[in-house]
Formats: sequence, C-alpha cells, structure tokens
Amino acid sequence: MATDSHSNPQPIAERDVLASPADASAIAVDDGPTSKKLKSRHVTMIALGGIIGASLFVGSANVILAAGPASILSYLGGGLIVFLAMRMLGEMAAVRPAVGSFMEYARVGLGDWAAYIVGWLYWYFWVGVIAYEAVVGGGMLNAWFPALPAWAGSLILLAIFVTTNLISLRAFGETEFWLASIKVVAIVVFLGAGLLFAFGLWPDSTLSVANLWQHGGFMPNGFGVVVSSIALVLFAYFGAEIAVMAAAESEDPAKGIRQAANTVIWRVMLFYVGAVLVIVMVVPWDQLPTPDEIPPFAYVFGLLGIPFAEEIMTLVIFTAVISVLNSGTYSASRMFAALSEQKLAPAIMSKRSKRGVPVAAVLASTAGGLVATLVNFIAPSSGIYEFIMNSTGLVALFVFVFIAVTQWRLRVKMTPEEQADLKLKVWLFPVLNIVLIAAAIGIVVIMLGTEGGRAQVLTSFIAAGALAIFWPIVRRNLRRARSAGEVEFEPAPVG
Repeated sequence: MATDSHSNPQPIAERDVLASPADASAIAVDDGPTSKKLKSRHVTMIALGGIIGASLFVGSANVILAAGPASILSYLGGGLIVFLAMRMLGEMAAVRPAVGSFMEYARVGLGDWAAYIVGWLYWYFWVGVIAYEAVVGGGMLNAWFPALPAWAGSLILLAIFVTTNLISLRAFGETEFWLASIKVVAIVVFLGAGLLFAFGLWPDSTLSVANLWQHGGFMPNGFGVVVSSIALVLFAYFGAEIAVMAAAESEDPAKGIRQAANTVIWRVMLFYVGAVLVIVMVVPWDQLPTPDEIPPFAYVFGLLGIPFAEEIMTLVIFTAVISVLNSGTYSASRMFAALSEQKLAPAIMSKRSKRGVPVAAVLASTAGGLVATLVNFIAPSSGIYEFIMNSTGLVALFVFVFIAVTQWRLRVKMTPEEQADLKLKVWLFPVLNIVLIAAAIGIVVIMLGTEGGRAQVLTSFIAAGALAIFWPIVRRNLRRARSAGEVEFEPAPVG
C-alpha cells in the first residue's frame, strides 16, 4: 500500500476505492509465517461458533411460541437479510482483505467518521456479548457446582479465554474449531434424528408433519408476528461477519473470504431453519415448553427417547456459551486493533506480539467484559448491566446499513474494468442495497412497536450519541497524526 500523508493526497481512483482483485493477496493483513495463520477449517468454524449459540438451542423456542410454524419464515427472512450483507461485505473484502473488515471499508468509502462510529459500536457490542456469555456460563457452573459462586465461575471463564486468545492466533482458531464442532455435531444429529421421527421412521414414532398446519394453521398468530419476529431472529444471526475478519488472517485471505461470503451463511441458515423446521414438525407449536422449563432441543431429544437428553443438551449449550465467549473476545480485540491502526483508538492497541496477537486489545476487550460482568453481580439493581445489554441491540442494523451504503459508494467509484474484474459481485446492484437498507429501517419501526424494542432503540442511539460527542477530539488527534506522517493515507471524501 503506498504511503499517503495528509499533505500529499492522491486521487481516489489511485488509492483505496478498491484495489485490483489481482492485488488482493498483496494487501494481506501481515506477512507472518503461514504456520501462524488460520486454516480454511478454522475460518468456517469461527463463523459458525460466533453465531450458533444459546439463541438457537434455547431462544428459538420464544420465536416458535410467538409465530407458530411460520417461525420458519422468520428465520428465512432474517437469513436473507444477513446473506445480502455478507455478499456485499464479501465483494469488498475479496478485493481488500482487512481484519477491520467493514470498519476499514467504511473509512475508505465514507470517511473517518463512519469508521469511528461503526468500529467502536461493533467493539462495544462484542464487549457486551463477552459479559453476557460470562454471566450465563458462570450461572451454569454454579448450577453444577453449588460451592462455586456464579461470579467466580464467570471470572474463571474470562481468564480461560483471554489466555486462549493471548497464546496465539492458531491457538484461538484451534480452540474455536473444536468447540464449534461439538455444536455442529449436535445439530446434525438433531436434524437427522428429528426428520426420521417426523416422518414416522424413528422407533415408536408416527408421521407428525401435519403439525405444520394443524393447531391453528401454519400462521396461527398472523403475518405481523412473523415479520416482527425477524427482528429477534436477525440478532441471532449476527456474527457471520466474523468469518470475513478471520479470513483476513488466514493462509489465503482472498480465497477464504470468497468461501466465507458464499458458504457460511447458507450453512448457518440450514442449521437455524432446519432445526426450527424439525421442532415444529415434531412438536405442536402450542405444546412446546418455554425455554425456562426445558430448552427445545432437549425436549425433542427427550421425545426421541435419547437417554440423558436434558443433561447432554445442557453440556452442548454450555459449549455454545463458551464458544461465543471465545469468538467474541477475538472479534472485539481485532476490531480494537484495527481502530488503533487508523488512529481511532489508543496506539498501544495495535501492537502485536511475535505470534501476531494484539495483546493490549485482547486484554482491554476482556477488561471491558469483566467490568460489565462485575456490575451484574455487584450492583444488579443499578440498571447498568441492562443498559449495556439493551444498547447493543441496534448494532447489527447499524453494521448492515454501513455495509450496504459503503459497498454502494465504492462500486459507483470503480471503473468498468475494475467492476469486470470483481471475482465476487453483488447481484442486481443497487437494488439489493436499497432492499437491505429498507429492511433495516423497517425492523427499527417494528421494534418501536414493542416495549422491549423501544428500550433497545433508545439506548442504542444513546450509545451512538455518546460516541459522536467524542468524535471532534478523535478527529483532531487524527489530523495531528496525519500531519506527522503516522497514518498511511487519508481517505478522500466520496461525493
């Protein structure tokens, strides 16, 4: 990448709109040994690990109880929105692999302000996830070992996974590969056995596919509930973009990113939609226990006659919790490091160890999660923990909109030759960009119609507003760094 100081700007076409796809490998994140980078199997499982968690194994029951069998459509609709965002992100990332992912592209396409807002909000989101998963995991450890306080269990989990992330990139990838593999195996077994049961091919089972349209019909509570449930589903899918971030640190960034954008979301949709389909075929939707009584996966496994079904699924759910904790630590630290590299965060956060780990970013991200975790235990009635959880509610939508707008602006600025060279391209441009942006706005409107949704919208905008207050200070420091030649280039404004 050519050096470009503030005093010597280059035309946008010569700099960073999108480099030639043929140069993608030359823009790789680092030139470290291949043995220290992630393999393709790591990238795939990292993406699945960041998405497949308690939201599927437990939270899917809430969507089913609200929308009935038509919850399948809710998961399909949410999956379509995420797929569009992944395709747009993939087009940009295949040309310019970057650990900062959409933050970096927003900086190039829209300006420093966009990178600052979306990058910090994304980091904040994953810090909240780290805290949430630590609290849930600590509670599960306390249930198994009553002598171990829940807060102590949470601290133990945080310590384990900050260590895993600090050892090396490959250590993180290998840990996530095996944790995610357990979840994938559980889902595959669930899908296979559940389908056999639904079609009457399992011992002592009868054909139960009619549960899809009996018990009040396929859409017992109306189409509106199906649409409103997409808002819940969408946040369950959020995390697919981790694959693009991880692929930038893989052995073949360009290839890994194309595979992630094309295949990961389909696999995720298969698992989510397939699992929900099995549940509503096997169990009448209005007879499904609430997740507080028994998780839907455990309930279905129990109907199949599998011994110790609830205990097995509890272990799988625990694996899912710590897997998301692991991948969340990775995501937060890499975004923090990427912000630092662009002088949008303290410089120390971008310093990497000999093994390529941004140590300070890992420690700071975990510390943020630790503070939120301790607040939950020390001051549970303060409302601070609930504010943190609610104020991350719109981050997924913010990210999707920034991706759609950025890809639109960058594509418009490309020459016909550059567009023809794209190896991964968004279809029907810019129609799908408009569809994604409209869908995000529609979901916000839907959220405003519910009490919980309004709380998330309000607190999310408060968090974004707090960031905006500090932007003038950050911008001044950024200009100072560019004047000193500490930043490689300044993105030209796109008008």
